[in-house]
Amino acid sequence: MRTMPLVYQSLIISIVVFCVPKASQAHIAKHGANTELVVLGIAQDAGYPQTLCYQPHCMPAWQDKSLRKMATSLAVVDHAAKAHYLFEATPDLPQQLYLLQQEWSQPDYLLQGVFLTHAHMGHYTGLMHFGRESAATKQIAVYAMPAMRSFLENNGPWSQLVKLKNIELKTLQHQREVTLGSIKVTPLLVPHRDEFSETVGYLIKGPTKTALFIPDIDKWQKWSTAIEDLIPQVDYALLDATFYSADELKGRTMADVPHPLVIESMSRLKNLAEDQKQKIIFIHLNHTNPLLKPSSPESLAVTAAGFRIANEGLILPL
Repeated sequence: MRTMPLVYQSLIISIVVFCVPKASQAHIAKHGANTELVVLGIAQDAGYPQTLCYQPHCMPAWQDKSLRKMATSLAVVDHAAKAHYLFEATPDLPQQLYLLQQEWSQPDYLLQGVFLTHAHMGHYTGLMHFGRESAATKQIAVYAMPAMRSFLENNGPWSQLVKLKNIELKTLQHQREVTLGSIKVTPLLVPHRDEFSETVGYLIKGPTKTALFIPDIDKWQKWSTAIEDLIPQVDYALLDATFYSADELKGRTMADVPHPLVIESMSRLKNLAEDQKQKIIFIHLNHTNPLLKPSSPESLAVTAAGFRIANEGLILPL
């Protein structure tokens, strides 16, 4: 069999490399992945520092912008399709989309859809930026559960986004998989304060790896699914870490916001094998949460126990 001359082999390699988007070249070289999950924000709904908080734990971030954190959001970037998808539409959506396209994606990649978990302020209010006062988008796909969809259709100003076709609502169903090219997304109902809509987490499956995303849940024991049984089925588990311990909310009762405390989650999951613990990435940190400071004793305790803490810009190959 005749081999191709080296000059032609080099030409073909050059053409292939030239045709791969710049961002894709860099990411593939680093991670070997065409599809990636990017963490765009790690804070609780109101971000860090929080409105009207001028206490010692907030003041450093008011004084130093580099310490500020955006509301929890993920993006899935499909380099081959030049597309990305958002998980959550936060109040920080404009900056998160800018950073996504400039740092972890490419300016010519298209936003193909937004997946919502529920109707609390940090998880859907960024949709306002798709409206006529802002981007005036054309039929951006917004994936939502039935009650969440009804909430958007029947309450202003969100109903105007639907009426003007700035967004196009896509109905999700519990445990029913949605396929978007090389990405598969499955919503999972979880117990939470469902004043306006149900609440879901997501299984996000790429070509080679799967992520579990549960930014909000009341308590693990209230869920019919045992979280420790799900961990071995995924490669990453981004889990609710709103509060580290029960003494964070001064003057308020934790019963009003019954998230699983980080110390409770670590206790529940302590018997997992070390490689399983490394899958767990704590996210959705309230402005009171000491895990916002990487050098805090609490952060060091989490990592010493074998778990991880999310940071903005974290890239997870899918």
